[in-house]
Amino acid sequence: MRYDIGMNRTDDRANLPRAEAVRTLADWIRDARRVVFFGGAGVSTESGVPDYRSEGGIYAHEDRAEAMLTPRAMLYEPERFWRFYRRWFMPEGVKPNPAHRVLAELEARGKLTAVVTQNVDNLHQDAGSRKVLELHGNGSRFYCLDCARDYDIAAVRAMDAVPRCTSCGGRIRPDIVLYEEGLDGNVMNEARRAIRNADLLIIGGTSLAVWPAAGLLMDARPSARVVLINREDVSSAVPINLVIREPIGAFLADVLTALDAVDKSGADGV
Repeated sequence: MRYDIGMNRTDDRANLPRAEAVRTLADWIRDARRVVFFGGAGVSTESGVPDYRSEGGIYAHEDRAEAMLTPRAMLYEPERFWRFYRRWFMPEGVKPNPAHRVLAELEARGKLTAVVTQNVDNLHQDAGSRKVLELHGNGSRFYCLDCARDYDIAAVRAMDAVPRCTSCGGRIRPDIVLYEEGLDGNVMNEARRAIRNADLLIIGGTSLAVWPAAGLLMDARPSARVVLINREDVSSAVPINLVIREPIGAFLADVLTALDAVDKSGADGV
């Protein structure tokens, strides 16, 4: 594995050994006052949630995946839409992985100020994160298009193949942003503020190919340190200081261990 440190993703001035890359990020987290995490589908693939564009992703299995994730399909092809949605967005037994748990722990310690996620799987909240800004909504929440009654995923799982509101009989939809729909302006603005105020921005598990979400990174302050943890090489709209190309869960777990080791040694020396 290669761990690059520099001012952009192509700067190979130093190839850090893994242990040094772990220590570097641990030191940066310790020094930071406001850490923000910006994540994508690669964060949840380690929990068994398929991504969209990889060889084993949704698009590889479904020829009409993008067409299915549209308001038109939801309204005019409800059987196909819900068959697709239940298969890919409502699996049972999915649990948070180490990446989710480490981020929740960093928030609990007062280091992480926000998770900005493109995912809709609710795994950050399941791990204990409280400040989660969901750019594309939440696939575990649903509501009636007619009376706006809310439903959780357990209730919708128990309904017929095409769910209907038990209060008014109206159509139910998932609380996600479909293709051809705009992102929530309030969530976008809050994400911009969080990224703008961060002195350490950790980007993980994302191709940075989905806009306007990826454009939020351009709000990072010039003085902020920016870390990218992603298996694939990506193009970034902002300079990257440290690039980690390996599974995010194991790497963040080792970073947390390094943080704990330093904190313990400091406490022992008091």
